[in-house]
Amino acid sequence: MRARSGRSAASEIMTLLDPRWLRALCLLSVCLLPVSLALAQAKAAPGSESILAGVLRWLPLVFSGFLFNLLVSVLSMALGTALGVGLGLGLIARGTPTRVMSLGAMQFFRNAPWLVLLFYAMFLIPYQITLFGRTVPFPDWIKAVIGLALPVMANISEIVRGGVLSIPAGQWESARGLAFTRRQILWLVIIPQAVRRMIPPWMNLYATLTMATPLISIVGVQDGLTMTRSALVAEGRPELFLPMYLALLIMFFAFCYPVALTTRALERRFEAQT
Repeated sequence: MRARSGRSAASEIMTLLDPRWLRALCLLSVCLLPVSLALAQAKAAPGSESILAGVLRWLPLVFSGFLFNLLVSVLSMALGTALGVGLGLGLIARGTPTRVMSLGAMQFFRNAPWLVLLFYAMFLIPYQITLFGRTVPFPDWIKAVIGLALPVMANISEIVRGGVLSIPAGQWESARGLAFTRRQILWLVIIPQAVRRMIPPWMNLYATLTMATPLISIVGVQDGLTMTRSALVAEGRPELFLPMYLALLIMFFAFCYPVALTTRALERRFEAQT
C-alpha cells in the first residue's frame, strides 16, 4: 500500500510531454516553416531581400539567446534540485513541525504561478548586497534563476517524497533488522533505490522548465525571445515575424523532444524492472 501511494504521488508530478504530441508538433513545425517563408515572401516588397536570407542573417543572434535560455534552465534546475532534496526529506521527517513547515512551503511554491514568483524574485531581491565592506552585484539573470528555482524546488520535493515512499516497506524492516539507524537506512538503502525512480519525472520537470524560460524576457532579461524581438525591430519587416518566431520554436522543440523520448524510455525500462 505504501509503495502504491508513493508511486502515485510520483506520477502526479509527471508533466504531460507525450512524444506523440511532440511528434505531431514536429510535423506541424516542419510544414509551417516553408509555408511561413512562402507567405512572408509573397508579402515582401518587390526587389527586397529574400525572407530566407533575412532569417539566416539573424539566426546566430537568436541562437545565442536560446543558449542563454538553456544556461538559465540548467542553473535553475541545479539550484531547485539542491533545495528540493532538502525540502523533500523534510516532508518525510519524523518531527511534526518539520513536516508541516515543509508541506506548507511545498504547497505554496508548487501552486503559485511561475511568472508571479519570477516577479517577486526580481523586485524583492536587492540589486546588490554589501558583504564585509564589498558590494556584490545581483544581475537580473541571477534573480531570474532564483525565481524559476522556487517552483522547481517544490516539484522536486514531491518527486523525492514520492520516490522514497515508493520503496516497499520490507526494505525498511530488513534494514532495521540489521540494526541500521533511520539515517543509515535512508541514505544507504532507500535513496539509492529511489534515485532511478526519480530520474524520469526529474527529466520531465527539466523539459518543462526549459520551455518556461522565455518568461524571463517579460522581466527584462535578454534571452532568445528578446533577441528575436530585437532582430525584428532592427529589420523593420513585419513579414519576418512568423518565420523568426517559428525558428525559435523549432530550437526549443529540437532540445526538448529528445528529453521527452529519453524520459519515456527510462519509464518503460524502470517499470519493466519493478
